[in-house]
Amino acid sequence: MYRSNNCGELRISNVGESVTLAGWVQRTREHGGLIFVDLRDRYGITQLVFDEEENATLCQEAKHLGREYVVQVEGAVRERYSKNPNMPTGDIEINVSTLRVLNAAATPPFTIEDYTDGGDDLRMKYRYLDLRRTPVRANLELRHKFCLAVRHFLDSKGFLEIETPVLVGSTPEGARDFIVPSRMNPGQFYALPQSPQTLKQLLMVAGMDRYFQIVKCFRDEDLRADRQPEFTQIDCEMSFVEQDDIICTFEEMTKHLFKEVRGVDLGEQPFLRLSWHEAMRRFGSDKPDMRFGMEFVELMDVLKGKSDFSVFNDAAYIGGICAEGCAVYTRKQIDELTNFVKSQQVGAKGMVYARVEEDGNVKSSVDKFYSQEVLQELKTAMQAKPGDLILILSGDDAMKTRKQLCELRLLMGERLGLRDKNKFALLWVVDFPMFEWSEEEGRLMAMHHPFTAPKPCDVPKLDTDPANVLADAYDMVCNGVEVGGGSIRIHDAVLQAKIFEVLGFTPEKAQEQFGFLMNAFKFGAPPHGGLAYGLDRFVSLFAGLDSIRDCIAFPKNNSGRDVMLDAPSVVDQKQLDELMLDLRKTEE
Repeated sequence: MYRSNNCGELRISNVGESVTLAGWVQRTREHGGLIFVDLRDRYGITQLVFDEEENATLCQEAKHLGREYVVQVEGAVRERYSKNPNMPTGDIEINVSTLRVLNAAATPPFTIEDYTDGGDDLRMKYRYLDLRRTPVRANLELRHKFCLAVRHFLDSKGFLEIETPVLVGSTPEGARDFIVPSRMNPGQFYALPQSPQTLKQLLMVAGMDRYFQIVKCFRDEDLRADRQPEFTQIDCEMSFVEQDDIICTFEEMTKHLFKEVRGVDLGEQPFLRLSWHEAMRRFGSDKPDMRFGMEFVELMDVLKGKSDFSVFNDAAYIGGICAEGCAVYTRKQIDELTNFVKSQQVGAKGMVYARVEEDGNVKSSVDKFYSQEVLQELKTAMQAKPGDLILILSGDDAMKTRKQLCELRLLMGERLGLRDKNKFALLWVVDFPMFEWSEEEGRLMAMHHPFTAPKPCDVPKLDTDPANVLADAYDMVCNGVEVGGGSIRIHDAVLQAKIFEVLGFTPEKAQEQFGFLMNAFKFGAPPHGGLAYGLDRFVSLFAGLDSIRDCIAFPKNNSGRDVMLDAPSVVDQKQLDELMLDLRKTEE
């Protein structure tokens, strides 16, 4: 056998035992007639000792060991003279009697250490080396435990794990599809699923009652820190349920995951629920970070028309936030905030600030326009105290200005240390608009997807006022990140046809795209609904990461490229000919 023990399990109780270890050389160092080698595997690090007085030949061999050499050693466990309390194996070492080099290694392009000298691109190119680093490996171990806990919980609630196809048909709405040409059906294409949405609905029609799947999904969209072209969902669906049934089930699962995997008790109280409109009004976001306050205060009544300051007088929205204890901000810091607002290029005309002095007076950047009496009204409206800084944005478009104020709020929360990664604030955002207007398409689009059910009380509005119909939809938000979302689904073919009509589908087009689902509804579809968690996002929150990439074994970069495999790449002309594909030259 290659090893009797791994490199993370030996303790003081093993002193005197003869053991065989195998792993990678982390580092070597010489001290007098001794050579010390740290041997690493997935489980930890054990110190090896080569003694020149005991075996000069063996000691000479050890001198030639380089970083990342794969070796096997035999020796006796002994107590360390100089213990390392920061290592689980820090009380012992192996007095080596036999050394065997299993594989020599080239010098790695970056150090395989917790704090490496490798940049992101280099680490992604040599991801198999990066995965040897403890922090990255720990993220994958956390992901493994998370998935196990999900499976155990859902199994205990009667859910069946059922696989769905990876090659499906392309559907409109949502993000762009990745398409796959079919050699056996020339000129036709599969699509990689953006989610198993229609398939899990068909499983409910099939009587499976409760389904889940930890599944790969694919969307050809612009990337950011919490997006990848391929990502993993915990996809779930339930029959004979209403919104409260789903929220209660998955709130319980979330609390279970936090306790079992993260060691955090979220308590017995149900999560906060905010309507979409309330979340947008108070925080300018449908995924508000509730770890801190700094809620928006609307200031139209306080500031508009109270002077000849046209920026406020012509505004459709004026809103502010109060940053506690920030009145000491320097002019340079204020300018940084102003430039940050300008860089957003969303809709605000600029930023106005006001300081509350220790004597209670208010000093602002618009003192020449507003009396102290009006500024005191501002202080009262903002509930500001001496030492606080009030930041105000205004604009012609209320929604855009709120979004800009949201970014300013998050920046201030970050600067004030209020976005602690070890603190968790969860809530549900409910009652989303059913539709949103697309300037590009010139029509209403589904805010979630076209199978989302409207609130029952709003069904009559589909004929008279579709833009103000609310959806029976819900998102779970954690620390300002949407970690999951779902809805009650339409299970009635007539209502589904009506939704397609509002979305601009002709009956023929709806039948062509979704006939399989609408036909299935004719055979007795149960009321059903569900949600999908973003597994990568959830695990990254548990791990305290800023990006989901470090909890994915082999991620893509910000351009959607796998720099390790050099994909996407060109293919042989023979393959293109088999698929009957011709490529156009791109314009230079």
